[in-house]
Amino acid sequence: MAGDPYKELGVARGASADEIKKAFRKLAKELHPDKNPGNTVADERFKRITAAFDLLGDKEKRARFDRGEIDADGREQFRGFGGGGGQTRGGQGGDPFGQGGARQQGFENIDLDELFGGMFGGGARPGGARGGGFANAGLGRGADVKATLEISLEDSISGATRRIQFSDGRTLDVTIPKGAADGQTIRLRGQGAPGVSGRSEAGDALITLKIARHPVFTRDGADLTMDLPITLSDAVLGGKIPVRTPEGAVSMTIPKGSNSGKVLRLKGRGAFADGKRGDLLAKLMVMLPEEENAALTKVAQAMRDAGPFKPWRE
Repeated sequence: MAGDPYKELGVARGASADEIKKAFRKLAKELHPDKNPGNTVADERFKRITAAFDLLGDKEKRARFDRGEIDADGREQFRGFGGGGGQTRGGQGGDPFGQGGARQQGFENIDLDELFGGMFGGGARPGGARGGGFANAGLGRGADVKATLEISLEDSISGATRRIQFSDGRTLDVTIPKGAADGQTIRLRGQGAPGVSGRSEAGDALITLKIARHPVFTRDGADLTMDLPITLSDAVLGGKIPVRTPEGAVSMTIPKGSNSGKVLRLKGRGAFADGKRGDLLAKLMVMLPEEENAALTKVAQAMRDAGPFKPWRE
């Protein structure tokens, strides 16, 4: 810590144990890493006030500090040979959560559940919910990191593994589950920011999936819709044609006399919603050849001459 523990806590040298405890409670709630994710200034300040309370919250260590026998980091102060210097006394130098645990390092008079439990969503007892308590956080559980991963419609339906890169240069391979939904969040345990000083667990990486717009298919809940171009001959005579689906082409039967706008359904070839797969709805679009076709022109003229078919309303 290498500072004045009284100044760190903002109390006078003659402050009572209760005053020291109250000052630490107030500062710890303000500066706790779970409340200030990614704030390195608050994180360092939290470590300093924790070390200060470790010293002043222990009656014996506080008395030795006041007598000048140890410094703010708990190091012995040797005098009689030119003063100064110092050798770290085993187990006391700057590790308020060291081998003895929090309650053996000056926290025996603090109810950690009372201090942090309600603030961060869980008990402070060892083994409590992740990210929920002070003992579990140690000097601060690493912050969760969030990112958005854009995937294709095909990936969301069939599943895939995709790589994502974070701002710090790290890359992670993300497994996209089969039937993934737009907006679904994938949690990668321990892949977030590291814990403070390596003493506490790392946070998680929260990857939100975003399904990219598709050039062919449009989502309608669990169903997919598409425009399906067909020839005039297929529309009149019927036949089988290949149809694109998210998992490859399949054969579809076009009924005789099919008009533009007619919708044909491919069962179970759609997307997923609520764990169930929808259908693929293909809307037929009768297409004429771009270049003039003599045979087609002759047929069309004969149809006009024969009448009286008029699909419009007068």
